[in-house]
Amino acid sequence: MGNRPRQIASIYIGTIIGAGFASGQEILKFFAVYGYKGIFGLIIATLLFILVGGIILIKVYNDKIEGYEEIIKNIFWGKIGGIIELIITSFLLAGFCIMLAGSGAIIREQFNVSYNTGIYIMALATFLTFMFSVKGISTVNTLLVPILLVGVIIIGGMVIIKEGFVFSNYKGVGITNTGNFITSAILYASYNSISALVMLSSIRVLIKRKEDCIQGALFGGLGLGVLSFFIMVPCLIFYSDIHNIEIPMLKISESVGGKGKFIYTFILWFSMLTTAIANGFGCIRRISSFLKINQKPIAIVFCIITIPIGKMGFSNLVSILYPIFGYLGMFIVIFMILDFIKNKKRNP
Repeated sequence: MGNRPRQIASIYIGTIIGAGFASGQEILKFFAVYGYKGIFGLIIATLLFILVGGIILIKVYNDKIEGYEEIIKNIFWGKIGGIIELIITSFLLAGFCIMLAGSGAIIREQFNVSYNTGIYIMALATFLTFMFSVKGISTVNTLLVPILLVGVIIIGGMVIIKEGFVFSNYKGVGITNTGNFITSAILYASYNSISALVMLSSIRVLIKRKEDCIQGALFGGLGLGVLSFFIMVPCLIFYSDIHNIEIPMLKISESVGGKGKFIYTFILWFSMLTTAIANGFGCIRRISSFLKINQKPIAIVFCIITIPIGKMGFSNLVSILYPIFGYLGMFIVIFMILDFIKNKKRNP
């Protein structure tokens, strides 16, 4: 894999692996709840990540896209496109604030430091990255994503070696809704597609050939699949102990010793950072484009005004905002796939 596809794959993974993903909460709710069938759900989600990532990147390359608003206006028409674009910008703002809140929560819990200090540290780290635009985002993700991959594989692998494939939730718990592991996988991939759309549509400068799109999406999707697997299996092993815990993987990492929890704390914080960067940059770039103002002053104001919102609390923000944007993501993905098929027929 060349340097450009590696950068693209790293940005893709870094965008998706946020607080919900790395904490194990999303994997638990979307997959582990279905027992061993959840593993098949992960495979479906991985294939969808590859497909959606490839469609976005190829469209960016073919149409010389510079931002997600161009894709939205291309797929939807008139006021519908404008409304969806506004909702996505709101999603980015909310996502950034959720990562600020998550940083405050984890630093307070693990290091006995004030909640506000954790928020300020995340705001400063993202601001410094924004100052270097796409180059800064590429550098941070290229450095941190391999650390995240290795860290999750080591912790997850140690749990599996120690405990074996003995699942406390093998068949799946009694689920009252009508969903199954297939629909859950589709919803999960769709729910993450908004962040992917925003970030991948902003990195045309990294794409020189169509092969970069295909390889970036392939390795990005596979990387997410590997990360998911090494979170999913430990969640199945310890399901009965962690199904009601807010950060399941921190509890699970304790089983490999005190250092396991300490290491995973940093993995979780770094994953919040990469997602905060993706959401914040997408929002800043759109505001800058709309107001026709340089991104740097926008970044300064953005990082300052989001701090009070982050202080609302991690769990409050997640429970209110995530479900709303999940179904919007599914709606956008369906139209993107239809648009891709239409263009394929027009230009075989």
